[in-house]
Amino acid sequence: MTVLRSILLFGLAACAEIGGAWLIWQGVREHRGWAWMGAGVIALGLYGFVATLQPDANFGRILAAYGGVFVAGSLVWGMAVDGFRPDRWDVLGALVCLAGVALIMYAPRST
Repeated sequence: MTVLRSILLFGLAACAEIGGAWLIWQGVREHRGWAWMGAGVIALGLYGFVATLQPDANFGRILAAYGGVFVAGSLVWGMAVDGFRPDRWDVLGALVCLAGVALIMYAPRST
């Protein structure tokens, strides 16, 4: 159950951070205005809180692992929201990152 909770929290964190960055991008680059940027700032702040809910107590480990989730999640977000089509190298890179996430977060460790 702990691994499942961790994976769900990584997904929620990715939605908050990537979504927040996308909202700011829309506000600035697509000239959608301050409301979009403000919503993005709030979403980015929410991401910071979600990360603290991870069951592992090591900040460095969680943020390092989340980096891999961010890479893969950004490609998925781009596909879902912006019509981006990753090539095989994008997909391979994302899979490598997710393998790193699994090693960092879920490899057995001695206590």
